[in-house]
Amino acid sequence: MPSSLRPGMGAIPFIDAAGNGVTFRVWAPFAASVAVAGDFNSWSPMLNPLYSEGNGYWSVDVAVAAVGSQYKFVLTNPSTAAPLWRIDPYARSIVRAGVDLNCLIAACGEKYSTSGYTTPAWNEMVIYEMHIRTFVYCPDGVDGTGSFKSAITKLDYLQELGVNVIELLPIGEFIGDISAGYNPAYIFAIENDYGGPDGFRQFVNAAHQRGIAVVIDVVYNHLGVPAADMWSFDGWSQNGKGGIYFYNDWRSTTDWGETRFDYGRGEVRQFLRDNALRWLEDRFADGLRWDSTGSIRNVFDWNNDPAHDIADGWTLMQWINGLIAQRQPWKLCIAEDMQENEWITKSSAAGGAGFNAQWGAAFVSTVRAAIIDSDDAARDVNAVAAVIQQQYNGDAFQRVIYTESHDADSNGAQRVPEMIWPGNSQSW
Repeated sequence: MPSSLRPGMGAIPFIDAAGNGVTFRVWAPFAASVAVAGDFNSWSPMLNPLYSEGNGYWSVDVAVAAVGSQYKFVLTNPSTAAPLWRIDPYARSIVRAGVDLNCLIAACGEKYSTSGYTTPAWNEMVIYEMHIRTFVYCPDGVDGTGSFKSAITKLDYLQELGVNVIELLPIGEFIGDISAGYNPAYIFAIENDYGGPDGFRQFVNAAHQRGIAVVIDVVYNHLGVPAADMWSFDGWSQNGKGGIYFYNDWRSTTDWGETRFDYGRGEVRQFLRDNALRWLEDRFADGLRWDSTGSIRNVFDWNNDPAHDIADGWTLMQWINGLIAQRQPWKLCIAEDMQENEWITKSSAAGGAGFNAQWGAAFVSTVRAAIIDSDDAARDVNAVAAVIQQQYNGDAFQRVIYTESHDADSNGAQRVPEMIWPGNSQSW
């Protein structure tokens, strides 16, 4: 049986004149063999081998597989003693199977029902940052924690407040049971405990029906440690590092572990590009907020440090932002760079990274200091005036300004009312 002629990565269900089934495709350039095992073949690592396409990719069409089936890839490598059972990096959904995790074949081409919706004007956006797990208690959720279903019940309330954009903290599958989302493992799979792809689709529809946009927080600067099956995915690595998806030299080092993506490898660039477009074009999100872009463009998250700059990280951001601008120019691309670097929001044509806006690092620190201090003499009103007037590249709306965020309120800090009067934050 030959490799598949159908396009796509991961598990792609098909129905055509030739029949129906699922195309499986995976990138594993150092594997000696690849197979797909699942409940459709009694988890046999032998019955459905994938065939090399000659470029590091392997694929096959499997007629007996279908939407709802569970599966994993099984890879062999001469350097490993046993076969490697791996989660699909492109898996749309991941489910628990006892103590293990399996991929779930999900339908492609998700259906969204909101007609007449348009993204709010950028200069009128009021953004609410939301962590699904902790936002609203869900009686029938996992351990009673939050879900897309429970979050929908508060959308009318947010609309009444004037919120017209919800920025979801990362919702990709992460390692462990509790997380803010910034230690992702499988960035294409929507966290199953939150409601998975179906729950997310319902949430986006419900938000759009109220004129509320949904922006997704994406983490492209690293994966969570130990990166689960993504680490040494096909059995190859160098220098004790992470293998094909990561840098295997000094550039791998981040504040969160040795898991910086290899932005110079074409297949990894495609992986991240596909992920960005999946959120915007297939899942109908209205924009992306990139976590720590400083860690994509520089090993140490610094400005003016050419010795440690990552040129491939810069061109990756330009490439993805350029594609979005061409294909869906109304979608919003936000950077969390925090270095007051105007090049982040310059156009790609001018040599910039091509983001529409970036978080205002000076605004949050300056305004919080003025609000929290109880002594008028210690308050720098001139600094507040200056930061209110601040612009990037002459455009006031290239900033996202805020006094509260998941970062500003953690790491030893708290919400502003509590910091103004500790222990009495509910007082007028």
